[in-house]
This record gives sequence, C-alpha cells and structure tokens, in this order.
Amino acid sequence: MTKQRVLSGVQPTGNLHLGNYLGAIRNWVEGQSQYDNFFCVVDLHAITAPHNPKTLAADTLNIAALYLACGIDLQHSTIFVQSHVSAHSELAWLLNCITPLNWLQDMIQFKEKAVKQGQNVGVGLLDYPVLMAADILLYDADKVPVGEDQKQHIELTRDIVDRFNHQFGQGQPVLKSPAPLILAQGARVMSLTDGTKKMSKSDPSDLSRINLLDSSDVIQTKIKKCKTDPVKGLVFGDLERPECNNLLTLYQLMSGKSKEDVAAECAEMGWGQFKPLLTETAISHLKPIQDKYHEIINDQGYLESVLHDGKEKASAIANQTLLKTKQALGFSLPL
Repeated sequence: MTKQRVLSGVQPTGNLHLGNYLGAIRNWVEGQSQYDNFFCVVDLHAITAPHNPKTLAADTLNIAALYLACGIDLQHSTIFVQSHVSAHSELAWLLNCITPLNWLQDMIQFKEKAVKQGQNVGVGLLDYPVLMAADILLYDADKVPVGEDQKQHIELTRDIVDRFNHQFGQGQPVLKSPAPLILAQGARVMSLTDGTKKMSKSDPSDLSRINLLDSSDVIQTKIKKCKTDPVKGLVFGDLERPECNNLLTLYQLMSGKSKEDVAAECAEMGWGQFKPLLTETAISHLKPIQDKYHEIINDQGYLESVLHDGKEKASAIANQTLLKTKQALGFSLPL
C-alpha cells in the first residue's frame, strides 16, 4: 500500500531552537517511517520579512544540515531547498489569481506581523499563505505537520483547493486537499522569558530561547536567567505559573520521562535544584545533534549532493502538478 505523503518546512532565519525541534522536527523524525516525506528549507518564505542577503545562503545550508543531524533519514525523506524548485513560485502566482483578497486579509498571522512591520509591510507577507498552499499542493501532500498557530493556513489551502477544483476541475479534482497533522505534546514550546508566548526565532532577546547549536555555557546562562516564580514545588498545568509548566515540559521532553514521573520527581523541588537538572538534561540531549551537525556542515560535498538529489526528486513531482494546473487553467503549453 502506498504511503501517505507529508510536506513540511522551516525558514532559514536565525538558529533553530528547542521549539522548532521539540515542537516539529523531532516529531517528523519519530514518524518519518510511516510516510513519504518531503522536508524543505523554505527560503522564499524567509524574505517576506526583512532579511540579511549576506547570510541567507549559509543559513539555508545550516538548516538542511540540522535536518540531517536531528535524524531525518534519506531512506524515508527527501530534503530540498524551496527556491531550487521554481514550480513553487509559479504555482503561487497561479493560485494568487483565484484567491480572494479578503481571505488573506483575514489571516491572524498577517494581522499580527503587519502591525510590527508598520508602513514597511510587504505584499509577500500578505501573500505568504498562498505560497504555503503552493508548497503543499505541488506534492499532493496528504498531511502537513503544523502547530495550532498554522492550522488556519491549512484551512486556507483547503479553501483554495475547493475553489480551484470547482472553477476549473470540470467534474474532476485537479488539486488534492491536505489535512493538518497536529501533535499535541510539545507542539507549543514557550519562551524562557515569558511563558505565555511561543518560543520564536523572531524574539529580539536571544535569552528567550535555547538554540540547537548553543554551547554548554550559553545553555547554562539562559536557563539560569530564565523567568521563574517564588513558589516552591513544581507542577504541571497551573495557569498562574506558565513558566513552571513550560520548563517542566522541556525537562519531560528532553529526559524522555513520563509526565507522571516528572511531576513526582519535581513536586518538592525549588528552582535552585531544578535549573541545574534542566541544564544538564538540555546539554546532554543536544550534544549528539551538535556533533552530527558539525560533521555534516564540514562535508560540503555530501550536503550539496543531498540537496541536489532532493531538488531532482522534488522537481519531478512538483512539475507534474504545475503542468496539470496550467492545463486546467487553459494555458498554451510548450510544444
């Protein structure tokens, strides 16, 4: 029986952090043998906000290397760079032309990010969800691993599919409607400086996150300085103690222990006892990833071969979808 296909990606902006890893990439790794996976570095999305052109290429390679270091297996998965497959940009334009403007203006993430960018907000930020739809639809993806904050984008993708198939399918679906694959555990790793906010690469404070490539000393400093409360005894699920819940969750996920075991272990602890324990666990958990990353990033020939092979495999599938989409729209195709 043919495996269902999964598509997901991460932007090459800043370092990957524990939120990216525990909330997304580790789940990809654990479930990858069940699916036919396409994992891309979404560099076209990276320029929807101000970016540094001098580091974009290097950042892209770093993310690809981290995919491999975190355990993405090329026997089950294809790794490629979004901009290496031109069909992403072309399908995005075609879908733009059938997507109502008000659908995009209603997107929560656009409203939030547009406020931050003010008068400099670009069309790309508004159009981000259409490019995301193109990313997904090019590969006939059955499932898309996303956090709750991205679920609205999957719903928009499904609306675009319904609209396109209704207008141009002539009774037969042209594009395949995907479903969100949402894994609750660890899906929302929160900031070290504010337990009510998601850990984010865009947070101006590097103290808000633990990056996958942070040194042992940096990890120790960040955990030592992270926000806590004066209450002794650590518990999950207390809405009045979001930082406590977040740090316990990080410890649980990185230690591999059950929630019940962690709750029992930490019930009588103070922060002075717990923070060194969390620090030791984080350093130990990240060391194999860091060692593997340095091995891969220092072998540029291998990394480039992985991305070249990924481009070829991704392009073969994406171009088929692009062709049938253009045919449905009535384009005169090259002879």
